[in-house]
Amino acid sequence: MARHKPLPLYRNIGIIAHIDAGKTTTTERVLYYTGKKHQIVDVHDTKEGKGSTTTDYLEQERKRGITIQSAAVSTEWKGHQINLIDTPGHVDFTIEVNRSLRVLDGAVVVFDGVAGVEPQTETNWRLADQYNVPRLCYINKMDRIGASFAHCVKGIRERLGANVLLCQVPLGSHDEFVGMADLVAGVGYIWKGDDKDSPWDTVPLAEIAGRVSLTEVADREWVANLPKLREEMLERALAMDDAAFEKLIESGEFDQDTLKRCIRKGCVSGKLVPVFCGSSYRNKGVQQLLDGVIDYLPYPGENGGIAMVDEDGHVIGDQGVVDEAPARALAFKVINDQFGTLTFCRVYSGVIKKGDTLLNVTRGKKERVGRIVEVQANATKEIDEVRAGDICAFVSMKETETGDSLSDPAHPALLERMRFPDPVISVSVEPKHRNDVDKLSTALYKMVKADPSLRLEVDKETGETVLKGMGELHLEVTIDRMRTELGVDANMGKPKVSFREAFGRSVEHTYTHKKQSGGSGQFAEVTMVFEPLESGSGVVFADEIVGGRVPREYIPAVEHAVTVESREGQIAGYEVVDFKARLIDGKFHDVDSSALAFEIASRQCFREAQRLSKPKLLEPVMRLEVVTEADYLGDVIGDINRRRGTVSDQGQKGTQAFVQGFVPLAEMFGYINFLRSATRGRGTFTMEFDHYEEVPANLVDKLMEKEAK
Repeated sequence: MARHKPLPLYRNIGIIAHIDAGKTTTTERVLYYTGKKHQIVDVHDTKEGKGSTTTDYLEQERKRGITIQSAAVSTEWKGHQINLIDTPGHVDFTIEVNRSLRVLDGAVVVFDGVAGVEPQTETNWRLADQYNVPRLCYINKMDRIGASFAHCVKGIRERLGANVLLCQVPLGSHDEFVGMADLVAGVGYIWKGDDKDSPWDTVPLAEIAGRVSLTEVADREWVANLPKLREEMLERALAMDDAAFEKLIESGEFDQDTLKRCIRKGCVSGKLVPVFCGSSYRNKGVQQLLDGVIDYLPYPGENGGIAMVDEDGHVIGDQGVVDEAPARALAFKVINDQFGTLTFCRVYSGVIKKGDTLLNVTRGKKERVGRIVEVQANATKEIDEVRAGDICAFVSMKETETGDSLSDPAHPALLERMRFPDPVISVSVEPKHRNDVDKLSTALYKMVKADPSLRLEVDKETGETVLKGMGELHLEVTIDRMRTELGVDANMGKPKVSFREAFGRSVEHTYTHKKQSGGSGQFAEVTMVFEPLESGSGVVFADEIVGGRVPREYIPAVEHAVTVESREGQIAGYEVVDFKARLIDGKFHDVDSSALAFEIASRQCFREAQRLSKPKLLEPVMRLEVVTEADYLGDVIGDINRRRGTVSDQGQKGTQAFVQGFVPLAEMFGYINFLRSATRGRGTFTMEFDHYEEVPANLVDKLMEKEAK
């Protein structure tokens, strides 16, 4: 069966932003204006039980009024198919943004017109850079008191390092926000009302000043500078094409189609970031944003395909987005519920039909494609085949997990994997009813399989089941979802911090393992040097044996011993990180030496060397931002200092004041209660993991006691 639409008529895009910037509200308007739904549900109504938005359909999302898991919807605009993913803004659910950006071709980054660039915006922007995703910016909430287009644009330039291209400029702000000037088309759009079907007048740029009456000086300046802003936009956009730029310089003439083509070229290559504005809640600017998605964001494959890698992760080729190639797809999300498993996939090449057999190259297992569905948030529609560039879900795949590569069994290829963050917080989990032990184990396994930022362990000493995640909300929501989706109730223990350990200094140590009790004995001697490395370096093993002092066949046993032993340090049993282990010498016996003997010797060598190095305990340090009224700033800063934190920046965000800093996670449990009390409920905060830092020696015992309780 032939392709329904040519590839250039597809757009796979994500909507990403900090929490409360208006992603879900914008998605609702997109679905309304593209004819996908006939009624708009606002996010604040979901908290009152009046229904749910299309993409925030989970009970936990409706209760909290936030997006928790990314949801995919497909719609059409002006003959183009748009596959859209609405992602969460809360830092605890960054994994959802991570895996969505991995498979998308473009992104719309939404900004709160008052707050501008916020911490999670920066995190998401870095992820988009990492996956080379072209993006355009949409400055939302221009109708709010304190909205400042200039503040937002400055933040995008300075904090995100983006080469901003102003395609639109707002006409007014807060109560006076009536529309925007389109610098590309050379016209202004002035809305006649706030209703979702309200029409707008299209006015030439030169006539805008006479049509709008603005009281704010900054708003009047934007309107007065429109001719100059348009000239700047033309020069910077047409500079993407030498011939078009020369024509502009020589005659002042340009072609509208050429201008859009140049902006598109700059956007797709990442050299330009087009900026739009509007107010999704007031129904202004969403149609123009959709035009921008079609005009400037790439179709599947326009910005290149996906890297193919070997088992060690080294790039060995590139898979373009074409139908005439072996079938290759990347699983980027798994959802489990009582009805089965949905495996979300992005198809990069070839055609996959119902009934086909695919090879899970990551795990070496074959999977049969029983059913293929197109997903509309929590609804599905069965389809017979998918092609290069499509996003779909396969039903009831048993072996496939997030990040796995699926391909034609005759042409296996491993696609570049995603990188997932390490959890920083853990809780013990037990069933509410004693008879539910097995059900709890199954439910936890399903949740961890679906969310790679969760980890599951059993505490060797207490036998407790321990669930690790990205934050208190992340773990709380996971336990709640087990109840609503899988019918398993569980009790959650007190959150605990995921500490790390490190070598305090370089140590050279020799350990000899001897065991003789009749018959063949065991003998191995290793001399190793353990050196601390910079934060984030991981565990590095170096074989520096010369002259056969340790036979080649025993080296892997030494490396394995170091890797395994590093998972449990000598201070309090936490993972040991960021060190280099150099095997420099050793001895063996022709008869009594074995891989097992060398593994035992290496393990003991590691343990004793770490103790001798005066080991350090490391704790996760969080990047904190608090936004509140200026009157309460002194109390907030004083409290940060009391929590062993440091303040890195403070200033104004619209009418609000903000303070940024770094605080140990161990001091931040229950912080929301302090903040509500200190700011009379007016303060908000965001927190994300930043780095590990050494715990002061005088606090190690105190912290360990606290964790043991």
